[in-house]
Amino acid sequence: MARNNILYVAIGVLAVAVAVLGYQLYQERKQTTGIEMTIGERGISIQKK
Repeated sequence: MARNNILYVAIGVLAVAVAVLGYQLYQERKQTTGIEMTIGERGISIQKK
C-alpha cells in the first residue's frame, strides 16, 4: 500500500513540474515582439525586440 502512495506522489510531482515548465515556456513565447522606444537622459533609444 505504501509503495502505491509513493508512486502516486512521484507522478503528482512530475505532473506539477511539467505544468510549471510549460507555463514558463508559454510566458516566454507570449512576450510581445516589435520595437521598444525609450526617452532618457541620453536621448531617444529605439530597440527591436
